[in-house]
Amino acid sequence: MEGTAAVNLAPGDNSTAALDVERVRRDFPILQETVYDRPLVYFDNAASVQKPRQVIEAMSEAYETYYANVHRGVHHMSQRSTEVFEAGREKVARFLNAPSPDQIVLTRGTTESINLVAASYGRAFLEEGDEVILSVMEHHSNIVPWQLLRDELGIVIKVAPIDDQANFLLDDFAELLSPRTKLVAITHISNALGTVVPIEAVVRLAHEAGAVVLVDGAQAVAHMEIDVQALDVDFYAFSSHKLYGPTGIGGLYGKAELLERMPPYQGGGEMIDVVTFEKTTYKEPPHRFEAGTPAIVEGIGLGAAIDYVSALGRETIAAHESGLTEYAGERLSSVEGLKLHSRAKERASIMAFEMAGAHPHDIGTIVDRAGVAIRAGHHCAQPVMERFGVSATARASFGLYNTREEIDVLVDALGRVKEIFG
Repeated sequence: MEGTAAVNLAPGDNSTAALDVERVRRDFPILQETVYDRPLVYFDNAASVQKPRQVIEAMSEAYETYYANVHRGVHHMSQRSTEVFEAGREKVARFLNAPSPDQIVLTRGTTESINLVAASYGRAFLEEGDEVILSVMEHHSNIVPWQLLRDELGIVIKVAPIDDQANFLLDDFAELLSPRTKLVAITHISNALGTVVPIEAVVRLAHEAGAVVLVDGAQAVAHMEIDVQALDVDFYAFSSHKLYGPTGIGGLYGKAELLERMPPYQGGGEMIDVVTFEKTTYKEPPHRFEAGTPAIVEGIGLGAAIDYVSALGRETIAAHESGLTEYAGERLSSVEGLKLHSRAKERASIMAFEMAGAHPHDIGTIVDRAGVAIRAGHHCAQPVMERFGVSATARASFGLYNTREEIDVLVDALGRVKEIFG
C-alpha cells in the first residue's frame, strides 16, 4: 500500500459508472464533523479541497515507517523515501499524459510554477516590447509575476476579454495576437467564475503566432482529464491541494526542449552537478529547478491523491460534478434577489453570485451558521470583479464528495439571508 490509495471500488467502477457518493464521503474524515451543531457542508473546494483517509494514511505511514531525506542517501530509509517520492513524480506524468517524468518539475504549487516560468523562461527569452497575453479572469498569481517582469524588462501585457455571461471571447483573443506576442499565460478554468477556457483553440492560435503557452491548471486538474500532449501546451501548472492532496506541493509540466534551454530558477543543493568557487554546473531538468530539500511527504501525499482520483475515474467525477453544477444553477437561479455571475456556456463546478442588499461576507457568515462553508471576497481575482462592477462575490464550489441535498441546505440558508436583508 506504500504510496497508493485504495478506494475499494468494484472492477469497472472507475469508468463511466455513477459515483457512489455516500461511499466516497466515508473516505473523508472531516465530513463527519459538525459546525454550529449542523453537519458540515463544504462548498469551498475552489480554495482547497478536503483530503481522503488514503492520502492522510499514506503521509502518516511515510513519517512513521520510512521517512528520510531523498536522493543522496545510501542508507535504506533514504532509498525507500526516494523511491516513493519519485513514484509520485511518475504518477503526475501519467496523470497529465506527459511524455516523461523528467518533464515534471515539483514545486510548492501553481503560484511557484508560474513564477518559475516568468523568472526563468521570461528573463531568458523575453525582451523589451515583447507581448504577454493574459485574460481578464486570471488569478493574481498569473498577473503579478508578469507585472514584475514588465517592470524589469519592459514587456507589454495585453488582456483578453470575456462577455457579460463570462464566456471567453476567442475571436477577441485572436485579434490581440501579433508578431510581438511571445507568450500567452492563461487560466484553464476561472477560479472566480468557473468559466472553462477553450485551451486547445487558444494554444493553436498562439502557436500559429509563434507564441509559447503557459496554462494555469489549478482549478482544472481535479475536474477534468488533462492531456498535455493532446492540448499541445508548452507549460502546465497545478497544485496538489486542489487535487485532494496536501498543501505545499504541486508541479509544472514543460516541454523538454524548453526546460532544457531554461536557466535555474533558484540556487542551492540538489540542483547542482559540480560546484566550485569559480564555476557551478547544473543538473538536467527537472532537478535543475528543484533547489533544496523538497516537500518529501507532501510529494508522497500527492501521489496518493492521484491514485485516489484515478481509481474513482475522472469521467465519473466529471459527470457527477456536472450534475451538481446544473442542479445548483437551477436552484440558485430560483432564489429571489440572487444574481448569478457564473453563466458561461462551458463552466466547471464554481458558482459565483451576489444577493441584493447583502454583502458577500454577510452571506458567508449567515450560511456558515447553517454549517455551509462558502468563500466570500474577490477570490484573488480583482480584475474580473472590476469587469462585473463588484468588489466581491459569494462563491460556492463543488467537489466529488458533494451532493444535491447539500445544495438544498445552501439554498435554504440563502433564504435566511433574504429574510434578514431582503
